[in-house]
Amino acid sequence: MATAREVALKVLYKIEVEDTYANIALREALHTHVLNNLDRALLTELVYGTTRTRNTLDWFLNQLLNKGIQKVTPWIRNILRMGVYQLYYLDRIPVSAAVDEAVKLAKKYGHPGTVKLVNGVLRNFERRKKEFVFPDLKEKPVEHISLKYSHPEWMVKSWIEQFGIDATIALCMANNRPATNSIRTNTLKISRDELIKELEKEGLVVHKSPFTPEGVIVKEFNSLEGLQSFKQGHFLLQDEASMLVAHLLHPRPEDLVIDACAAPGTKTTHLAQLKSDHGQIIACDVYEHKLDLIKDNCRRLGIDSITTYLTDARKLGKLYPAKADCLLVDAPCSGLGVLRRRPDSRWKKNPEQIKELKKLQLEILNSACASLKSGGTLVYSTCSITQEENVEVVKEFLKANPNFKLNSLLGFLPFALERAEDRETAKNGYLQLLPHIHGTDGFFVARMIKTA
Repeated sequence: MATAREVALKVLYKIEVEDTYANIALREALHTHVLNNLDRALLTELVYGTTRTRNTLDWFLNQLLNKGIQKVTPWIRNILRMGVYQLYYLDRIPVSAAVDEAVKLAKKYGHPGTVKLVNGVLRNFERRKKEFVFPDLKEKPVEHISLKYSHPEWMVKSWIEQFGIDATIALCMANNRPATNSIRTNTLKISRDELIKELEKEGLVVHKSPFTPEGVIVKEFNSLEGLQSFKQGHFLLQDEASMLVAHLLHPRPEDLVIDACAAPGTKTTHLAQLKSDHGQIIACDVYEHKLDLIKDNCRRLGIDSITTYLTDARKLGKLYPAKADCLLVDAPCSGLGVLRRRPDSRWKKNPEQIKELKKLQLEILNSACASLKSGGTLVYSTCSITQEENVEVVKEFLKANPNFKLNSLLGFLPFALERAEDRETAKNGYLQLLPHIHGTDGFFVARMIKTA
């Protein structure tokens, strides 16, 4: 039977060599291997921690390996990374356990020479780890933050320009902590109070979200999908920030709603809840298999008002000219607001992708907006924190479409804003939530009205 460390190694190999998403590879491993709760926790920590801190671990290892970390095989490379991660970041794991288990893995996935290499490098690191000093924060702030808090330099540089040094450090630290697990009550079937009682009977530790009336914070669980309450369609996994979108669109039961980029239907089904499953919601996506995810969610939640439609969101204006009362554009984005949920994502992004995404976001908005009636409501949202994808997109859209105006969020937000800065932007029609400030995913939302 494979140990937690061996399973973690296999997952790390899939992430790096096969380019599998970390959350998907880990979920498959947890479902495939029989592990006790402690080993499940160790597996998750090793996979997410080693992936998240990859650049820092490689920086350490490049100073210990004559030919550098990239010259060893992927199996040995990830055994070394995982070993150094335990020795540097996990105080509760004995040095002997970290080194000895790494050596055992090297025997299985390498040869005698690499076994000697792994043993020597890890013991050398343990002796010398206090000698490693990151670049000075004052002299080289980008390099310091990048290595100490494990983020790409281009990302750190951008955030320093946008938020300043202290806020960038706080943001990076938040990205390195586990995300809060929140679910949305399916109020078509059950109340939040009833769901909380149900979940507590199923052995979970839960409490109400302060952000939305449907939100529940969930702790101490292995698999939400295995719960009877999930199978009965009593809730859906959704971040608290994401739950704000449907409230800000604020559809009436009789409204025709178009969700331009709907899959997997998380926000779409929330809109159906707010409409009491009345009227019609047209959920669009460019991929057939993603539309199937929406249908699956609708079946489990008991929702009938959503119709799926296979189309590119950039065609919506011609397909539904001036037909909709409400339009949601939850646009494809860089996902830089959800890095704590996707530890590998930080290493897969680059500035050029953001430029291309901004272009796509504007194309979708400029076309899809023609599907709205005069007086209709448009909500634009992303799970990003870049100005390029958020405020800049909205400004350029409004400049190209003078018949749209930003509309205050203050009458629609289901919670009170504590910061004066947030109240001011919300009054002006948009809001940027940040992990290190609000405790939610990084999320942007803007509300606009079509005036003619």
